[in-house]
Amino acid sequence: MAWYKNAVRLELQPESRDQPSIRPTQMIFHSIVAPWDEHRLYAYWAKSTSLESHFGVDFDGSLGQYLSSTTRADANYQANLRADGSGAISVETASNTKASDPWTDEQLDALADLGVWAHRTHAVPLRACRSGSDPGYGIHRMFPQWSPSGTACPGEKRAAQFRAELLPEILKRAGKPAAPAPGGTKKPSVSLAHIQAAQRRDPGLPQGGTTYKAEGLIVETALYKAGLLAKRWVDGSLGSRTRPAVSEWQERCGFRGRQPGQAADGYFGKESLTRLGNAYGFTVKD
Repeated sequence: MAWYKNAVRLELQPESRDQPSIRPTQMIFHSIVAPWDEHRLYAYWAKSTSLESHFGVDFDGSLGQYLSSTTRADANYQANLRADGSGAISVETASNTKASDPWTDEQLDALADLGVWAHRTHAVPLRACRSGSDPGYGIHRMFPQWSPSGTACPGEKRAAQFRAELLPEILKRAGKPAAPAPGGTKKPSVSLAHIQAAQRRDPGLPQGGTTYKAEGLIVETALYKAGLLAKRWVDGSLGSRTRPAVSEWQERCGFRGRQPGQAADGYFGKESLTRLGNAYGFTVKD
């Protein structure tokens, strides 16, 4: 199985369990024709359609991954799974309701990094696909084998961007060595006392006000990676938007409220914060 480290894992079931494996040789870009972030897109596919993609990218560049890239997704017609076992990685992107807008700079940046990952992880060749089965990168409208009744997806402006901006940027970045992790191999650290103080103080500050911003960003980034907090609220402020995400994390850890049926309180203790750090790459000190 292959999961992209920069995407929030929002695994679809039963698709993840039941759908066959593929050998990825292509990456195909789409527009969802809706201004949806990765969490809203997950809810749509989980409840109302089987035409899911592997990835979803919001306007701000935030990413969700719904299936391993080695599991078939159903967005690309004959490219989903071919007789030789090969298939396409599909990527949906937020758009306006007419798919008439260009990709944002943040989307292009995220898509370029994702394209490089597909090349390095699955050896997707650094070229545009030359046919419906030819390995490489493409957009949904390129070949009839990718859409049973034809499609304009991802829209005129994004089609132009694919050739003029996105594919050249993938090729450019793929030629560079992979960037080392920020700060080398040492894990970042947060103070339990600081996080607890921020949870008490930040809700009473003006919007976006922070008590310990750097440590708050570490914790909120982890909650985002856990699929519990939208990326737009990863701002270092442990305010009212963050508390429900903390409560959900506590419940994942097995904690509950004091009364039967009551939700967890949403305030970190040492165990819940430490377990978040263990799962998402930071350490906790008193």
